[in-house]
This record gives sequence, structure tokens and C-alpha cells, in this order.
Amino acid sequence: MSEIEVMTTASLGDTSYLLVSGDEAALVDPQRDSWELVESCTSRGVRIRYVLETHVHNDYVSGALEVRAATGATVAGPARAPYAFDHLPMAEDDEISVGDVTVRAMETPGHTAEHTSYLVFDDTDRPPTAVFTGGSLLVGTAGRTDLSGPGRTEELARAQFRTLRRLALLPDATRVLPTHGAGSSCAAGPATGERTSTVGAERRTNPVLTTRDEEEFVRGRLMGLPPYPAYYHHMGPINRKGPQVLGGPPAPRGLTPAVVEGLVGGGAQVVDGRGRADFAAAHLPDSICDELDDRFASLVGEVVPFGTRLVLVLPEPEEDAAREAITQLLRIGYEDVAGYLAGGVDAWAAAGRPVRSLRTADVSELAGHFADRRVLDVRPEHPEGGIPGTLRVPLAELPRRIGELPRDREVWVVCGSGRRATIAAGLLDRAGIPVTAVIRGGAKELMAQELMAEQ
Repeated sequence: MSEIEVMTTASLGDTSYLLVSGDEAALVDPQRDSWELVESCTSRGVRIRYVLETHVHNDYVSGALEVRAATGATVAGPARAPYAFDHLPMAEDDEISVGDVTVRAMETPGHTAEHTSYLVFDDTDRPPTAVFTGGSLLVGTAGRTDLSGPGRTEELARAQFRTLRRLALLPDATRVLPTHGAGSSCAAGPATGERTSTVGAERRTNPVLTTRDEEEFVRGRLMGLPPYPAYYHHMGPINRKGPQVLGGPPAPRGLTPAVVEGLVGGGAQVVDGRGRADFAAAHLPDSICDELDDRFASLVGEVVPFGTRLVLVLPEPEEDAAREAITQLLRIGYEDVAGYLAGGVDAWAAAGRPVRSLRTADVSELAGHFADRRVLDVRPEHPEGGIPGTLRVPLAELPRRIGELPRDREVWVVCGSGRRATIAAGLLDRAGIPVTAVIRGGAKELMAQELMAEQ
């Protein structure tokens, strides 16, 4: 019998899996920071024989080569994937053995052209017990098909339709083990909070399986897709080439104000991971606020150009915060982190460097004042029925569209909760646009208060 360990990376909405049989294992779709997992397997006497990739990932840097360097494992992936490094190509019905378990490839194009799922057989005379579905069948939805470019979206959507019909033929009890889930921009629609499921449960409840008509399915795949983070454009090429092997997490470096000043003068971007109120009260000039939580790196990837050198300002304890921030950034390919400002803003100010502040507001301060205030909504979605007169620019588009914004009066920035509004306010302030960040409350509350005022 096999065991399958589920390892979720909440910051990306993704899940990796460790398939263990006896003293052998296969690691499926690993994150870049799999070093602790490798150490754990070694201490348990489990040898990772294979790293299985379901597709060339668009949302994170693969950890396959890190695991191979540490363990000697064979990297196995879709036969149609144009990897530039040595690997074991897996085509339809190709098999590998992990202990007493057989893993069989099943070509499932759609999310990407080369996408391959893997069936798990504890006994080849019996039906599969599980299927690693990657970005094909997800819990409650399916993987989006537009990440390879608009010229291939419809073709891949039709391939996805056929793939899903095929996966639905598996026995009801087959465990569905997808890579993408809730919180991942690779999902083509809302995924449930559950990370795994069964074929039977998905066949009964998943809209992508209850839709029987191909044309209806394709229309659904092509409509209403939210923009994906700009850093996605870089993940595929990095993973096809093979990312640099780091060999472990870099040690965080504390930096003096003088060093930070020099780095900023050389083009580095300061990212402040403290809370929005602390940032608004005092921050380094031209820095942006991105609170350090599970969404930290993904939001950096929305607004900071890929490859930019970064300097961090962090909450206490600074070293622990730096490890978390750097790990998240490495997962999406932001490797050039110079370090963190030791002592934070207090050290910066004590060294005689200038400090800036931002005006902030509660959503109630904006309600009822639309006639005399310019409001910018930076939510990622474009909801119908918004308040007339509001400027709408999703945060991910703001850096390239900031020149479109008028500068003749103050801009009040809103989002869903104040998180994105604070990031956007930093960008506007850096561009010399007068700004107030609505950091408490969001657009829905604002609209509700406006409706109440009209009644």
C-alpha cells in the first residue's frame, strides 16, 4: 500500500504531493523550497526516486532540479514538454515503479499543451487508487487554458473538454489530487477550499463535468477570466530551461541605512512588509507597502518588474520575517533580494535620512463625497454596477497605466479591503500624484453606504 502526503503552499494556492511506498518515494510538482521535505525523507529512511512534473508551471519556479541535486532523483515529466535539461519523458501509458506502486502517465492536454496526469496503482490488476491531475481537473473547477497565449486558448479549451470527459470515466473512488486550487490564478473559476476530492464527487458537483456540450464549455473557458500576475510570463521559460539550483535558502542579510541608500540610488525597489497603518505613518521615500502574509510575493509579482533588485523593510522579528519573505519571493523567481534594512524605519530616520508619510482614511470618510472627490478602484475584478465616476484600474495594470491618471487633484484609492489600495497609494505617491489610501473598509461597503444615503 502507498501513502500520499499533501503539502499545500497557501501563498500560491498550490499543492505538492509525496507518494511513499516502502522506503521509496515520488515527489509531484514540488515547490522550489523543498529542502526541509528532502531532509525529512532522509531522516525517515525514505529515498526520493522520482520527481514528477504534470506540466511546465506558469505560477511558480519548479523545485524539481533542487530535489534532483540533493537526492539524485530522476526528473520525469510530459514527453511533449520542451525541457532543456535531462529528464525522463513520460508519454501515454509509460510507467515507473515506486516501491510496490505503479505510476502510469495519462496525457491530459488543456491547461497546457503538454499536460500529463499520473494514475497511481497499488495493484495493476485493480483500478487506480488516485490520479495526480495537476492543472486539468481541479476541485470544483478546471485549470484555465489561456496561459499559452490567445492564439492557443480555444484549441486548448477544446482539448481540456476532452481531457475532463476522459478523467470522468475513472472509478468514483479514485482520489483526485490537483496541483492548483483555491487562491491560484491558474484556476479557471472559483475552486473550493478543499484541496483533494474523488472522481465521483467531482462528477456530481463540478460544473466543468456537468456541462455536456463542448461549445458551452468552450464559451465558459473563454469568458470572465481575471488577469493573471505579470510574473507568469517568466515562469514557463525559466522552468523549461531549468532554474538555477540554490542548494538551500539564502541567509537573510541585514543592511545599514547607508547601504540601502546606495542600493536605492542604483535602482533597487524598497518593499515594506509592515502593516499598512505603520507604513502610512512613516516609510522610506519611493517604497511600496505589501504586508507580509501569504499573499506577499504574489502581490510583489503584480507591481514590481521581474528581475528588479529588492530591499525589504520588515516587521519584528526581522530575521524570521526576512526568511519568510525571501522564501516566498524565490518561489516566483524574484532572486535578487539584497537584504533587509536592519532596525527598519527607526534606524533610517536616526541616520538622518528622509521619511515620508501617506494620508489614510476609513471608507466612511469617502461615502457621500463622490461629487468632490476623485476615486480610483484597484480591485482585480471589474464588477458591474460600480459607483458612477469611479476610475477603475486593476492593481496589476497600474504600473503601466499610471500615466493615464489625472494629476490636478487628490486621488482616493479603494479596493476590497485596503490591502491593494495601500500598495497603489505608494505607487501614486512615488509618481507625484496626491493620494489618500482608504485602508479600512472597501468598495462593497462604500457602495452599500452610498445606497443607504440615497434611500
